[in-house]
Amino acid sequence: MKRVPSGKGAGSLSLQANLYNSPRERLIKWVLGLSAVLTIFTTLGIAGVLLGESVAFFQQVSFRQFFLDTEWTPQFADKHFGIWPLLSGTLLVTVIAALVALPLGLCSAIYIAEYAPERVRRILKPGLELLAGVPTVVYGYFALTFVTPLLQRVLPQLQVFNALSAGIVVGIMIIPMVASLSEDAFRAVPRALAEGGYALGATKLEVVTRIQLPAALSGIIASFILALSRAIGETMIVTLAAGATPRLTLDPTGSIQTMTAYIVQVSLGDTPQGTVVYQSLFAVGLVLFLITLGMNLGANAVIRRFKESY
Repeated sequence: MKRVPSGKGAGSLSLQANLYNSPRERLIKWVLGLSAVLTIFTTLGIAGVLLGESVAFFQQVSFRQFFLDTEWTPQFADKHFGIWPLLSGTLLVTVIAALVALPLGLCSAIYIAEYAPERVRRILKPGLELLAGVPTVVYGYFALTFVTPLLQRVLPQLQVFNALSAGIVVGIMIIPMVASLSEDAFRAVPRALAEGGYALGATKLEVVTRIQLPAALSGIIASFILALSRAIGETMIVTLAAGATPRLTLDPTGSIQTMTAYIVQVSLGDTPQGTVVYQSLFAVGLVLFLITLGMNLGANAVIRRFKESY
C-alpha cells in the first residue's frame, strides 16, 4: 500500500496523487498522448508518400532537368520538367498577396488593439474574422468575375486569367489571419510598458510605434510567416483566377500557373497512375512541402530571436 507523507504539505501531496493516478486522469492522459502521436505519424505518413513517389519520379527525370530547365510541359509530346515556371507563379502570387495583406492586416491590428473604442472593437474584430470563414472557391469566383473586370478598367491589357487579381484576392483572404494574430500580440504586451511611455510624455503614436510594436514584434512576424505559408498553399483562388499557363515570368498581368493549380489540373484529368506525369504531382508536392516546412522553421527561429520575456 502506498505510504502517504505526513506533516506540512501532506494534504496537497495526497490530493495530487489522487488526481493524477485516478483511472479517469490516466485515461485522459493516454487519449491526449495518443492524439499527439497520431498527429506526428500522420505528418510522417504524408512525408513518406511524397518522398516515395518523388524518388520514382527522379529515377526518370534528372535533378538537372528539374532544377535547370525553364519549361514545364509534362503533358505535351515534347516533355519538359523544369520547376521554375510553377515556382515563379507561386512566388508571384504570394508576393502580391503579401503586399496587400501585411500592411492592411497590421494597420487593422493596431487600430483594433490601440485606437478602437471597446464597442467598435467588439463589432470590428468578429466582422473581420468572418472573412476567414468564406470558402476559397467563393474568393476564386470573386477574383474572376469582380476583381479582374474592375482591374481591366485601369489596365486594359490585363488578361482574363492573371496573377494580379489572384494575388490581390489571396491577400484579402489572409488579412484576418494577420490582423487577428498581430492584435493578440499587441494585447499581450504588458500595459505597464505603454503607461511608462505616457508618463514620459510620449504621444499615442510614439507609444505604439516605439514601445508596443517592438515588444510585439515576434508575434507579428510569426503572423506574417504563417499567413504567407497559407498563401503559398492556396489552391482554389489561383486555379480559378490565375489560369493554367506555366510561364517563367514576373509579369502579373498574364496567365500563370502555381504549384497547387498544377496539382489540381492533373489530379482531375485522366493521368494513369505510375506514369511520370502522375509522379510529377508528388515531386511538385514535395517542393511545396519543403517550402512551407522551411517557412515554419524560419518562423520558429524568428520567434526565438525576437521573443521578449516580461
